[in-house]
Amino acid sequence: MNFVKRAGLSLWARRGRTLITLATFLAISVMVLAGVLVDDATARAELAAKRSVGAEVNLDVDMNQLADTGQLQAPRIDAATVDRIGALPEVQSYTYTLWDRALLTGRDKLVDGGPKDPMGPGGTVGMGVLDSSLLPDFRSGRSTLLSGEHITAADQEKKQLLIEERLARQNGLKVGDRIPLTGNDEKTTGEFTVGGIYRDPRPTAEADAEYGISPANMIYGSVGGLSALDSEGDGPRKVGKATFLLRDADGQGPFKSGAKRIAGSALTGFKLDTNDKALQQMTGPLGGIRSTATVAMWLMGLAGAAVLALLVNLAVKQRRTEYGVLLAMGERKNRLIAQQALEIVAVAAVAVGLSALFTPALTQSAGQALLGREASAAERKLDSWQPPAPGSTGIDQGIDPDDRPVENADPIDRITVALGPADLATVGGVGLGIGLLATAVPAASVLRLSPRTILTKGK
Repeated sequence: MNFVKRAGLSLWARRGRTLITLATFLAISVMVLAGVLVDDATARAELAAKRSVGAEVNLDVDMNQLADTGQLQAPRIDAATVDRIGALPEVQSYTYTLWDRALLTGRDKLVDGGPKDPMGPGGTVGMGVLDSSLLPDFRSGRSTLLSGEHITAADQEKKQLLIEERLARQNGLKVGDRIPLTGNDEKTTGEFTVGGIYRDPRPTAEADAEYGISPANMIYGSVGGLSALDSEGDGPRKVGKATFLLRDADGQGPFKSGAKRIAGSALTGFKLDTNDKALQQMTGPLGGIRSTATVAMWLMGLAGAAVLALLVNLAVKQRRTEYGVLLAMGERKNRLIAQQALEIVAVAAVAVGLSALFTPALTQSAGQALLGREASAAERKLDSWQPPAPGSTGIDQGIDPDDRPVENADPIDRITVALGPADLATVGGVGLGIGLLATAVPAASVLRLSPRTILTKGK
């Protein structure tokens, strides 16, 4: 009789054992497929988050290096060098900043109610920026542009300003108005155009942590315009920090290599830091459900494989008389092993097919429930963070400023499970591998015996 037909008759004749084997295979298939689906769904969510956030690399002063060398003055780098780094193919956009004291003179006055003259009477921070829309406060949404336009690279040689709404209201200024500024030397002056008015939500009395001025008096300007207020502004433009937004978070390595190649020794005293806090904050819950699903998959898979191995081993031993008769009739050993393997393959194929019908919906529900709990816990942790008191760094209170949550980077709380051919192939391969391994070992041990020994002694 054809061994394929014998396999079908054997499965039907031993329906109880077939159903038990099917249930075992089904449990293994469901758990393995669920683990694979969760892994794929979280990987897609992480990729989408990477593409939405990109990667931010900051060029900033390396304070540790300065301390080691005993250098007292912070280094600066040519803006032209930063421009060449910004032209690397990995960079989507970039900006850099330079700052100096700027003074309002004449009829224009600073907003009262904040720190008292931290930069002298009429003095505030004139922050030169290449692209104001890329500043962290604007990117996070904390500061918003109310009217006018952002300063861009096209404006770098213009005398353009962004001023806070309280400073604009104090002096009756609107977009298009002109305002005179005096440089730090208190001699060089220039007339600037108000190109935009923005809102900073911080109270007037709250001192800026870095510069000590009231946030209402912060002035952003084009790099060329504010550089002209420097009495030594005829030389190459120098900047102290820069921010590069990469097209893809995976491009950090090539970008850093390219930046070091272009800048060379000019990077001495600087560091290239990757700011991936937003990405970590968004994808943190995904790691939790991925690890949970992986552990559950392995535990259930190993337990199911052990049960399956015991079932197959018992079944093979019970069929030794059958094998002995078939061998005595001239059936080849390899065909008997093929019959046993075919029975396992048939049961496994049905189990994989059944698991494909309902596992995606089950995984979507279970995965979403797990992710919801992880995301809620992450949200509570972010909401519990309290900033240090105004004027304090928070270090003496045990508060790490670097732990400040990134705004507009909410933890991901949804995944989409999708079943693909590759997922079914993975589950099928795992199931068949377990089944064939469980079949081959006991079958080979029985078939090493002669038909006479099996039929006369039963072993």
